Amino acid sequence: MIGRIPVLDVRPLVDCGRRPAKAVAGETFEVSATVFREGHDAVAANVVLCDPNGRPGPWTPMRELAPGTDRWGADVTPESEGPWTYTVEAWSDPVTTWRAHARIKVPAGIDTELVFEEGAELYARAAEGVPKKDGREAVLAAVDALRDTGRPAASRLAAALAAEVDEALGRHPLRELVTASRPLPLTVERRRALYGSWYELFPRSEGARPAPVEPPKPARKPRATKTARTTAAARKKAPSVTAELPAPAPAPAPAPAPGMISGTFRTAAERLPAVAAMGFDVVYLPPIHPIGTTHRKGPNNSLSPEAGDPGVPWAIGSAEGGHDAVHPDLGTLEDFDHFVATARTLRMEIALDFALQCSPDHPWVTEHPEWFHHRPDGSIAYAENPPKKYQDIYPIAFDSDMPGIVTETVRILRFWMEHGVRIFRVDNPHTKPVVFWEKVIADINRTDPDVIFLAEAFTRPAMMRTLASVGFQQSYTYFTWRNTKQELTEYVTELSGESSSYMRPNFFVNTPDILPGYLQEGGRPAFEARAVLAATLSPSWGVYAGFELCENTPVRPGSEEYQDSEKYQLRPRDWESAEREGRSLAPLITSLNRIRRRHPALQQLRDVHFHPVDNEALIAYSKRSGPDTVLVVVNLDPHHTQEATVSLDMPRLGLDWHESVPVRDELTGDTYHWGRTFYVRLEPGTAPAHIAVLRPSPPTGGSPTP
Repeated sequence: MIGRIPVLDVRPLVDCGRRPAKAVAGETFEVSATVFREGHDAVAANVVLCDPNGRPGPWTPMRELAPGTDRWGADVTPESEGPWTYTVEAWSDPVTTWRAHARIKVPAGIDTELVFEEGAELYARAAEGVPKKDGREAVLAAVDALRDTGRPAASRLAAALAAEVDEALGRHPLRELVTASRPLPLTVERRRALYGSWYELFPRSEGARPAPVEPPKPARKPRATKTARTTAAARKKAPSVTAELPAPAPAPAPAPAPGMISGTFRTAAERLPAVAAMGFDVVYLPPIHPIGTTHRKGPNNSLSPEAGDPGVPWAIGSAEGGHDAVHPDLGTLEDFDHFVATARTLRMEIALDFALQCSPDHPWVTEHPEWFHHRPDGSIAYAENPPKKYQDIYPIAFDSDMPGIVTETVRILRFWMEHGVRIFRVDNPHTKPVVFWEKVIADINRTDPDVIFLAEAFTRPAMMRTLASVGFQQSYTYFTWRNTKQELTEYVTELSGESSSYMRPNFFVNTPDILPGYLQEGGRPAFEARAVLAATLSPSWGVYAGFELCENTPVRPGSEEYQDSEKYQLRPRDWESAEREGRSLAPLITSLNRIRRRHPALQQLRDVHFHPVDNEALIAYSKRSGPDTVLVVVNLDPHHTQEATVSLDMPRLGLDWHESVPVRDELTGDTYHWGRTFYVRLEPGTAPAHIAVLRPSPPTGGSPTP
């Protein structure tokens, strides 16, 4: 039902208000609504936030966003975590209505005394709601002036319109016919749900080393045993029959890789100081569990592994255990705890991969056969994403026992939470029922609202948005495939618009599965450009180890798979030599993360604006947060020097059209003076981008703010 003053289309609105909008503590976002009334009387509106204890805060006045549109908005900032609500209140504004009439009638001499008496009565009523220390005397003085027939009419009107009266009534307006929208839910989460720099590494590769070479032993002539002779004789006498054979037993675990010993949690912990020095906040680990041996994959996804091939970490489960165990090659749970504690001392968190799938050797296969899809021949269907085949992985079939799978999933997640994990990167959540994730995440966040789930779902937009709306705090995106200025502009505008109220992107520049063609073809300048774009366009971004070494060789032309992918084999890297020889991008990555920490504008998603550039190879955009404004210009062409004229939308920067301001390039330290238009020239390999901080000129006679 429409109230006395219509309040319509309140935003943000997620799933018609059935699900909460999202924010993080201290994040500012806009609440808007359509507000109007009959006739010509003035209306106004405000937003009321109610904290997790149900206490309403001071209401925030709304402004008409564009004259004549009846669309009103206000920026609000919840300060603490928990379940909040927000409400829009609309009301008739009799004082503003009277002022509009008085400005017309009094100069024209129309009903002057009647107009003044109406105003005096309104102001007297309004004064009752103004605290004595907050301007009540100014409002009462206006009442006296309006009734003072000995003063000129213009003087009496001027007293009613005085600035101090405006300020008092602006803070404490006279509101009539107040109409409130229904309260809408708002989930306020911890800041890491929005902002952070992620680094992905495989613990087994960090510290992997050559195995000692043992001298060959002299060969001995084999001798048949009694058991072997008996077995051979039995085979000779056995009749030939056709029968349903039992499933093959798991293949024996391969011996350690010839010439290579796996790294451990302890050796991987030695890499953490270097990761922290680059400014990363989150260290993300692929699955750390025992790996199956049946149909184990070899290097480059081959179906014929050799002895010692370690297998794919996502093929979870063996005789050593399942999702609540660690791979013996990596160490023990105590070693994992040491890894987590080391990261914590370096002010980093651990994000753990949660892949809800199994190898054929996982204990669930025998303990819960109903959790898998059985084909007509009795075999269990392995995972496929044509043309990709994952013969070493069984997907879960949810509909036969979803409550049981929910219970087990929650148990596993809480197990790792007890070992210090508060972030989970969920593998392929779009291949599981949405309602399953809704139940799991709600169960976890009901008691542990600080736990964050990142959806690794490169899939259809509807699924990605729904996963975000049912609880996932972050989402992978299509960023890796958006390369042109038009693609980036359209996609980031979408992400920073209405969907930002429930879907938070994490811009990974690469993953173990994705080596984008842009990086394959563009060399080091392409890596530099993509790092700048990811780090400045999204409050959360990430890199997979090897990015800083510009690894860009695909397994074959046209593929996004890495040659000698770390998914299938150990990949120790010589980090020290790369940095010593100047081949590492670590200095640039360190600068980007330092700039991000220094500037709140780069830690938020909702306020990004693209500025015109007369060259399609260059992109320019700005981000603002309060007084902090950052302007970025990036060369998207990794092969050629590009130059252009940038035309700034000055009001979006908080500037007048005629102004020019000094800016400081945070990458180089150089200072420029930019106005409405300015020239840029960016050379690949030398200057991939400008990340400029605007420093507005001080008022005349003032001095710059330090």
